[in-house]
Amino acid sequence: MPELVFFSGTMDCGKSTLALQITHNRSARGLQGVIFTRQDRAGEGKLSSRLGLVTEAVEVADAMDLYGYLVGELSKGGRADYVIVDEAQFLAPEQIDQLARIVDDLDMDVFAFGITTDFRTKLFPGSQRLIELADRIEQLQVEALCWCGARATHNARTVGGEMVVEGEQVVVGDVNRPAEEIGYEVLCRRHHRRRMTSATAHASALSPDVLPVTSG
Repeated sequence: MPELVFFSGTMDCGKSTLALQITHNRSARGLQGVIFTRQDRAGEGKLSSRLGLVTEAVEVADAMDLYGYLVGELSKGGRADYVIVDEAQFLAPEQIDQLARIVDDLDMDVFAFGITTDFRTKLFPGSQRLIELADRIEQLQVEALCWCGARATHNARTVGGEMVVEGEQVVVGDVNRPAEEIGYEVLCRRHHRRRMTSATAHASALSPDVLPVTSG
C-alpha cells in the first residue's frame, strides 16, 4: 500500500542527501518522480545536499495546491510514480493534507523530508501536520553532533556566533555560514538550554581563569 512517510531530523542530519538517494534508486528502476521543495539553500526550484549534489525541483508557492498540480501534470500526459518533498516543514498544514490525498486518491508513495522544530524548539506547522497524518515517521539515522560531541537534538539560530531565541520562524540560512552572518547550528538539549554555541564555548575557553585573591 502507498504511504505518506515523514523523514525527520535536525538540520545537519543528511535529509536532503537521502531524498536524492531515493530519487536515484527509483530512477534506476525506471520509475519517475515529482520533486517538490521550498526555500532550498541552493535557490528556487532546487533540491540540494551538503555534499554538493543538486537536482531540479518544483518550488512550492504559498497557495499552491500540490494535489491539483500533480493531477494537472498527469492529465497532460505526464508520468509520476512517487513524490518527494524536501523542506516539508515550510509547507502549510493544508498542503500536507494535499500530500495525504495524493497517497489515498492517486495511490502514490509520498516521501516528505524536514526538520521537526524551529530554533525556539517549537513545532513547524507543516511538521506538526505531518506527525498527525503520516503513515510512518522515520527518524533519520545519520546522527548530527553538538560541538560537545553529544547527539544534537535541537536547531539553534545564531547571529555573530551567538544564539538568538526571538525573530521570524522562517529565515533561510545554513549551518556553514560565517559566524558574523545569520546562521544555524545543531546543539544538544543541554547547550541549547544554556544558549552555548561552539563560538561562545570557544570564547569562554579562551578567557583567562580567575585566580582567587589572597591577602599577604
